Amino acid sequence: MDFGKLCTFETFQQVWSHYGYGGNLQDVIEQEFTRIKGTYLDHAAATLYPESVVRNYCQDISRNLYGNPHSHSPSSRLTHDTVERVRCRVLQHFNTTPEEYSVIFTSGCTAALKLVAESFPWRPQTESEAGSRFGYLTDSHTSVVGIRGLTSALGVVALPVSPQEVQNMAKDEVQVGEDIYQTPHLFCYPAQNNFSGRKYPLSHVIGIQARRLYPACDHQGRWFVLLDAASLVSCSPLNLQDCPADFIPISFYKMFGFPTGLGALLVRNNTAGILKKTYFGGGTAAAYLSGEDYYVFEDGTISFLDIIALNHSFEALYRITGNVHNIQQHTFGLARYTYMLLSSLCHGNRRPVAQIYSEGQFESPSTQGAILNFNLMDSHGQIIGYSQVDRMASLYNIHVRTGCFCNTGACQSFLGITNHNRKYAGHVCGDSIDLVDGQPTGSVRVSFGYMSTFEDCQMFLNFVAECFVEKPVTVDQVRLEELKTSTASTQHSYEVPPIKMTNRGIYKIGQKETQQLQREASLKGFGQRDSNSHGEVYTLTNIYIYPIKSCGAFEVHDWPVGPLGLLYDRGWMVVNGNGVCLSQKREARLCLIRPQVHLPSNELLLQASGMDTISVPLESNTQMYTSYQRCQSKVCGDRVETVDCGDEAASWLSNFLGQPCRLIRQSPDSTRDMKKRPGGAATSMSLSLVNEAQYLMINRASVELIQKLMISRQDYSEGDQLLDTQNVISRFRANLVIAGVEPFEEDNWSHLIIGNTQFVVAGQCGRCQMVGIDQDTGTKTKEPLMSLSAHCTGKVSQKQLLLHLVNVVYLCVVAVVSDSMCIPLIMCIF
Repeated sequence: MDFGKLCTFETFQQVWSHYGYGGNLQDVIEQEFTRIKGTYLDHAAATLYPESVVRNYCQDISRNLYGNPHSHSPSSRLTHDTVERVRCRVLQHFNTTPEEYSVIFTSGCTAALKLVAESFPWRPQTESEAGSRFGYLTDSHTSVVGIRGLTSALGVVALPVSPQEVQNMAKDEVQVGEDIYQTPHLFCYPAQNNFSGRKYPLSHVIGIQARRLYPACDHQGRWFVLLDAASLVSCSPLNLQDCPADFIPISFYKMFGFPTGLGALLVRNNTAGILKKTYFGGGTAAAYLSGEDYYVFEDGTISFLDIIALNHSFEALYRITGNVHNIQQHTFGLARYTYMLLSSLCHGNRRPVAQIYSEGQFESPSTQGAILNFNLMDSHGQIIGYSQVDRMASLYNIHVRTGCFCNTGACQSFLGITNHNRKYAGHVCGDSIDLVDGQPTGSVRVSFGYMSTFEDCQMFLNFVAECFVEKPVTVDQVRLEELKTSTASTQHSYEVPPIKMTNRGIYKIGQKETQQLQREASLKGFGQRDSNSHGEVYTLTNIYIYPIKSCGAFEVHDWPVGPLGLLYDRGWMVVNGNGVCLSQKREARLCLIRPQVHLPSNELLLQASGMDTISVPLESNTQMYTSYQRCQSKVCGDRVETVDCGDEAASWLSNFLGQPCRLIRQSPDSTRDMKKRPGGAATSMSLSLVNEAQYLMINRASVELIQKLMISRQDYSEGDQLLDTQNVISRFRANLVIAGVEPFEEDNWSHLIIGNTQFVVAGQCGRCQMVGIDQDTGTKTKEPLMSLSAHCTGKVSQKQLLLHLVNVVYLCVVAVVSDSMCIPLIMCIF
């Protein structure tokens, strides 16, 4: 068959159907990668970034003020929260959680490897105990092999292991019983060979840890596994539920192209305790004192703007591709097709054109990555030096990689280079000596990325045929047919896992039935005093719910009580473009959004001046939620499972607030427990998206006292507007407003009853600067913070005491003492 007819998209589709991502890939290239003027085939070295990532990132850092995360200012907290969001997103990408792994940001994969080497508790050999062993696969990157330099100085024995030794010496039975010695050993191997693209079994992780595989089976002690995932994760998924490696170094520019100079070390939490850090300085020392383990290993101030850029890279990756499984299918298909034609391509005398370096024949994406390594040969079977191929490729504006790719072990193994030959040939990495006595010192590598196209394959294959094939160009038809047959079986046998990643980088899962909220009681206002109540009698004057965290109040006269507090109170929240919760501290205009819950129609209404009213469903088990997405968010340091409420709500919020936003709600099957407060009641309660407790209560008498303080303060200028009682009450965003007798007497309460429902006081609420935001206009004022501070401390400048201001009380329902659905407004305090 004519080579030109074989090298067509129609032929490609016949042998591989998993191309593109369900849309027009060429449109994506024209929109996102306009700078590509040739054929880029060096994605294993660094993949390309979409241009929208840079634009969105520039808008992000131009719009938001990001400060040093080691401070406590608003800009610092924004940075801290955004970085924490990225940590969770990295773990989610690898199908794990912060409970299982920690993310330590580094300057790259090499720095992550160095961190493990320097922190690992190596033990030298003694008379009574064998020392630690450092085992590594001979096909490892030089960054892994370089660990020998550190371990040899400590008297640690290095064990180079070939891939065959790991597999051939596997033991069938798991060793029973504990070792007498618990000497720590470390075994390192790559998840994917960056030279040939071969994928090594991820099952080796458990095999080494359980001491079933060599070298662990021959050495007593505890074996830890470092899985070098830098090459693998560029185009393939990594599920840490299947391979719980102790240490996983990654490099983000290999995944996204941007940012560069940023990597991470994922550390299994139940292993992290063995690492011993010896240097503490700068922000590291403060982090150590704060007790956050992963911070301890991040020297100084992290590259926080680069970390923030990762949010935009994740967004673009999933928006374009859908998920990493799609990327694996797409890139493997391109690599396999290139392999099929290149390995079948012949000179006019029927001699093969290429010598390909691979372990198999690209049978499956589970065993082979999107990397093709080879040398070209002339019609006499002589190797053509890779430097010549590289120079010719540059003339055709084709970007490839040549040499040994920082993988000396694989290079020597595939090319048949002995240590003696390498030592005396005079060749060093990076020079132009590509042949020594006719034998190659390196090779040519092409690698594909998620934005690679069939046209890239076509341009490369036509380039080889035009420049290096003695005419007429022929094809080994028998071999080609064999490869086509194996490809057909590969496509049918490989199945994409059912979990799908959506275009916003968040998981989309099947609909689940949700628990029904138990409406055990209702709070009811505006009634009469009950003369039969026990203890002193106080009046409940107002009930407010805040459906969307930090947005406006919704006043009701009676309202159901659910297991998390007032039904639908703080059930939703607004997050920014990076998935970080927005509060009035960062966006005061949130208070101008007036959500209302309409129970008869099962709708949450979003209302604001100048905006059309829109609605979202109240219950996430309706059919309207089948296309919505799951994500992880943080509230007051707690991780909560949330559900995205769709593009209409996101667009509405973004237009009103003038920045990219989304509306998310707490997942109905997600639990969040109340923290034990110092000196507070010992309660075990589930929370919505509230800060610390299910209910907030405020006493009108306390508010009136604060008003008097504002008037009496000597520095209260005549130009300052006096705040009325309702204005002050609204600033504290309480659920329950009571009419008490004495100001601040609620500080000493321990329990109370509203109608037939019993509450326990969980503690006092430390109010922050949000009480300085007028809930009617969104403007910021110095009152009532100044007067509160003066009342509590006598020194207005001591703002740190604002964390302990005591004019609002947290409540939790501890018992429903009757089945009555109508609760009068009388409260008993005892």
